[in-house]
Amino acid sequence: MNIIVAIDGPAGSGKGTLAKALSQKLNLVNIDTGATYRCVALKILREKVDINEKEKIIDLAKNISINLLTDGTVLMDGEDVTKEIRSKEVTSIVSPISSIVEVREILVNIQRKIAEGKDVVMEGRDITTVVFPNAPYKFYLDASIEARAKRRYKENQEKGIDMTYEEVYENIKARDYNDMHKEVGSLTRTDDQIYIDTTNLTVEDEVAIIEKVIKGDRNEENDR
Repeated sequence: MNIIVAIDGPAGSGKGTLAKALSQKLNLVNIDTGATYRCVALKILREKVDINEKEKIIDLAKNISINLLTDGTVLMDGEDVTKEIRSKEVTSIVSPISSIVEVREILVNIQRKIAEGKDVVMEGRDITTVVFPNAPYKFYLDASIEARAKRRYKENQEKGIDMTYEEVYENIKARDYNDMHKEVGSLTRTDDQIYIDTTNLTVEDEVAIIEKVIKGDRNEENDR
């Protein structure tokens, strides 16, 4: 059976950083689901489609080509958009776009197809509940909103994205509300997720926790 590590959690909780570290440590394919929604958001901006034009947005999602390379490169319709999808403009509209039920259904199918037949780590908002509800390894990452805002602000600075700390903080607050109140694919805590508060943990600490769970399960399987 393929290894599927599913990680959910709010913005800035460290999902992306952890997924990258896990992919390197455990030789897993890292599938960034958030990047797929950001590609749709970028295409909407380029095509000058209004955020309220739902049918046009759905049509764009149906006709978009998204490819995630093993080195982290994100291709949209064959173009490298890895940096552009992290812009302030994309960030400001990605949450409402990802709330459109039809768009989520289209992109979930894309995400599942990318993961087919591979050992993967996948992070997002509904990976453990919608995309891979039967994943053998489910985790929920969390952290205080202050810690999450500081992390995202630092990331933006390193990437040359012009957003103040206050803007980042307010954006995360809005994202939290939107992500938890979506009609489909909302961010949800469940009993079968392993909860990890990353506020005071290093990435190495988080990797060690997950590696222990996976290796423990594998050892139990071998003993049967």
